[in-house]
Amino acid sequence: MKPLRRKYLAEFVYGGIDGTVTTFAVISGAFGAALNPGIILILGFANLFADGFSMAVSNYLSTRSARSVDGERANSGKQPIKTALATLVAFVVIGFIPLLSFVLAVFVPALDPIKFELSAVLTGLAFLFVGAAKSLIANKSVLGGALETVLIGGAAAAIAFSVGYLLQGLV
Repeated sequence: MKPLRRKYLAEFVYGGIDGTVTTFAVISGAFGAALNPGIILILGFANLFADGFSMAVSNYLSTRSARSVDGERANSGKQPIKTALATLVAFVVIGFIPLLSFVLAVFVPALDPIKFELSAVLTGLAFLFVGAAKSLIANKSVLGGALETVLIGGAAAAIAFSVGYLLQGLV
């Protein structure tokens, strides 16, 4: 049996990165399109829970299928459920980070003018954390893994912001 710290590493990394990337991409696209912060929150939370659920179910189905192909017995069905839950938890918990500043701005009006910038900084820190954790556990370069994750997430956010900005006239 793998040590606990490595057992769900793939799910943690996959769910955490995807949750953060997609949530911040939705926020960036909506912000680039100059949508109302309330709409950004609705889209962000809809993405967070629907995409998180989709990722967890996909993880469950793929893990179950792989186990079936490998000839593992049905009683190992608890493992696909655990990997799916690990993906879901990482997706929702880490994926919430980009939304945090928008939620806080509702209660702390002083944050309102900088909520997108604060979201970008928090998202960058989330990427650094996940990339560093992945690299630490895998005995790879922590700095390299952290920067790689930031660059991938930043590229996705830049694409989403650009699309939102270019299509803002449709609203």
